[in-house]
Amino acid sequence: MSSSPESPQLPPTTAITAKTGLKATTEKWFEYSVRVQPHHTDYAGAVWHGTYLTWMETARVEYLRSIGIDFAELVKLGCDLPVVELSIRYHRALRLGEMAIIKTRMDEMTGVKMYWDCRIESSEKQELSVTAKITIVAVDPEKGKIMRQLPPAVQDALVKSL
Repeated sequence: MSSSPESPQLPPTTAITAKTGLKATTEKWFEYSVRVQPHHTDYAGAVWHGTYLTWMETARVEYLRSIGIDFAELVKLGCDLPVVELSIRYHRALRLGEMAIIKTRMDEMTGVKMYWDCRIESSEKQELSVTAKITIVAVDPEKGKIMRQLPPAVQDALVKSL
């Protein structure tokens, strides 16, 4: 796929842990598929813009599950991962009945902050619909404060996945 304003190429993923200084790179994307249903669309049959955000979060949660981090268990252990910054670009609307592929990867991890890339594409037409940059941070849900460090098992799983 060539790089153009319509379909930007994202750089390889990089992770840096505050504790170890480890740096790893990968070009692997986690993929999650969904068919556009009526409740995903507006009156004209195009995917409503907020639906893409839901799909991106679902893909991140499923990515974490695939590397051994159950989000519900993580929250029970006192660590939530809310979005604190989001930049999104809409390229082309998906339509009712189309299959979408949501691709996500962690771009960088510094301390308790994680930077994610996301791409949403039409699987049939192989056209880019959405690109996004997402920042999440580890928060203690009881205290409502940013954590000083990730739980060791979470940090280890994230680093190993890269």
